[in-house]
Amino acid sequence: MYKGVIVKKNSNHGADAFNAYYAGIFGDRWEHLKAALLEPANPVSLQIDESKAPYYMDKASIIAASSLPLDGAESVLDMCAAPGGKTLVLAGLMPDECHLLANDRSGDRVNRLKKVLDDSLDNGIRARIDVCCKDAAAMCRVNNECFDRILLDAPCSSERHVLTSPQHLDIWSPNRVKTLAMTQWSLLSSAFRMLKPGGYLIYSTCALSSSENDQVAAKLASKFDNAEYVRDFDYDRRILQYMSDNNMPVGEKTQYGYHILPDCADGCGPLYYCLIRKSPM
Repeated sequence: MYKGVIVKKNSNHGADAFNAYYAGIFGDRWEHLKAALLEPANPVSLQIDESKAPYYMDKASIIAASSLPLDGAESVLDMCAAPGGKTLVLAGLMPDECHLLANDRSGDRVNRLKKVLDDSLDNGIRARIDVCCKDAAAMCRVNNECFDRILLDAPCSSERHVLTSPQHLDIWSPNRVKTLAMTQWSLLSSAFRMLKPGGYLIYSTCALSSSENDQVAAKLASKFDNAEYVRDFDYDRRILQYMSDNNMPVGEKTQYGYHILPDCADGCGPLYYCLIRKSPM
């Protein structure tokens, strides 16, 4: 993502700018939160089929994906699916008559996604999952109101990764957040257009800033009269049967969703997620 980019150092770039930006958001909490972000991640084993390979992922990601209500769904879209962990969560919870389309715009990432699905799912479930390689922001041009449920785990600042990568941290700037927020909005507006009336959408990121989280979600109501935010919701506890450790973290409530932050969630996250319904017009 950052490879080959050369940025002239100034006060708006690098570790000092990064720390100042997030200290401005989290105040005195920032140093404690930063220390938690620098700790190694603690993934949990997710095994949908006992005869297949387990997949290791953050509990916060499992909570976000399993918060999409799948009862009654016949068509589900995972818009930015690679590497495939959240797709596995949806696969383990979707009804028998449901079909899932897993998309990613990168050919290399799609190949990894296919391998994860092939290695982790039995043939019956795998047969109900199609994989495609498209620009998710443009998918709405040919897929208007055709999915019952959509999961959008959008590309984001990934601050936990930035903090552990000197190369990425050295060239970080607040403009990165602004650029990603615009990308996230293009994806979210595309997702909402593809959602059937009465359908549900999960918007999630692993970003820290509200600029990429609540503020992106908030735009829907200003652009679409039939966008409704589900204020209180929970994850589907059937997912616990597939996990090696089911001591799940609790998210901090935001204006539109929940934010799981590692300093208060036993190292899980960061992961923001909100649930949106498209009301019938």
